Amino acid sequence: MKVSDILRVKGGTLFTVSPDDSLAKAVSCMSEQDIGSLVVMQRGELVGMLTFREVIQAVVQNGGALGNSLVRHVMDDHPLTCTPDTEIDEVRRMMLGRHARYMPVMAQTTLMGVISFYDVAKAVVDSQDFENRMLKAYIRDWPVEGRDERPAAN
Repeated sequence: MKVSDILRVKGGTLFTVSPDDSLAKAVSCMSEQDIGSLVVMQRGELVGMLTFREVIQAVVQNGGALGNSLVRHVMDDHPLTCTPDTEIDEVRRMMLGRHARYMPVMAQTTLMGVISFYDVAKAVVDSQDFENRMLKAYIRDWPVEGRDERPAAN
């Protein structure tokens, strides 16, 4: 399974912020949209990621307030990225290795979407459920040697 499979199901809604936007504006957008991350874009290019992790760290450093911080001072300016062709198992390893909950999906310099650890986990569980159903159906229809292969009448 590839990242493109997740994006196909998830859809293409993206929320972005500029590095020169205020942190308060970014947090407001995250709250209004009920999302845990924003992609930071400047002149059409990915320059960072802002997640609730960076927001919480900024609030703690600011004595419990957002203050006048700009997104650029808080964002992760070297976020993990993947491509639509990246295998889900590789994405899982990358996210676990960096404790990343969100990952931008890039096709060269074009932002294709953002996947979350939840999206990856859901895709894996859905795939395993499908495989389990197929295996159970296969086993249920398996003929037993020496027995009448017709279903028993009730």
